[in-house]
Amino acid sequence: MWFVVTLVVYLVARRISTKLNFPLFNPLLLSLLVLIPLLMSMEIPYQRYFADNTWLNWLLQPAVVALAYSLYQCLPEIRRHWKLILSMCTVGSLLSMLLTASFAIQLGADSQLLATLMGKSVTTPIAMQIASHLGGIPAVAAIMVIMVGIFGAIIAYPMFKLLNIQSPLARGLTMGCVAHAIGTAASVKNEPEDSAYSSLSLALCGIITSITASSMMAFALWINS
Repeated sequence: MWFVVTLVVYLVARRISTKLNFPLFNPLLLSLLVLIPLLMSMEIPYQRYFADNTWLNWLLQPAVVALAYSLYQCLPEIRRHWKLILSMCTVGSLLSMLLTASFAIQLGADSQLLATLMGKSVTTPIAMQIASHLGGIPAVAAIMVIMVGIFGAIIAYPMFKLLNIQSPLARGLTMGCVAHAIGTAASVKNEPEDSAYSSLSLALCGIITSITASSMMAFALWINS
C-alpha cells in the first residue's frame, strides 16, 4: 500500500514542480510535506512504511550505478581537469566540516551533536557511519543530510544564475560537494551536463570526508578552545 502511496505522491509532486518551475517546489520536499503528516495522522510506524517500500530502496542501487553513464560521457573532460577536480573537492569537504564545527561550537553544541553534524554534506550512508564512528547520533545525521540536500537543491541554481556561474564543472562540483545525491538529482533536472561532475564530486567528497572527519573535528575543537 505505502509503496503505491509514495509513488503517487512523488509523481504528483514532480508534476507540480515541473509545471510551476519554482525552486521551493522541490519534488522531494513536497513529498515529505505530504507523507510525514499522513503517516503521523494514521499512526503508521516507520518500520511498516520502510518494509512496504523495499523495492524503492532497492532501486537506489541501480540509480547510483546509472550516474556512471554521465561520467563516461564526460571522461575526456574529467581527465583534463582531474587535478582541479580533486583539489576543489578536498577544499570543499574540509571547509564544510571546519565551518560547520566552528559554528556549532560557537552556538554551544556538545561533542555528540558536533560529531553528528560533521558529515552533513555527504550522502546519507556515509554520514551515518561518520556520526557513529565519532560518537554522534546516526539517525539525526541522516535528517541533517536530507535537510542540507533539499536546501542545496532549492537555492543552488538561483544562486548560480544570480552570480552568473555558467561552467558545468563549477556548478556540478558545487552541487555534489554541498548537496550530495539530492543536489545531483537537481542537476539532472536543471542542467543535465552538470550531473556528471556532481556525481563525481559526490563520491570524492564522501571519501575525503570519511577519511578526515575525525581530524577536522579535533582541529575545530582546538582552534575554538
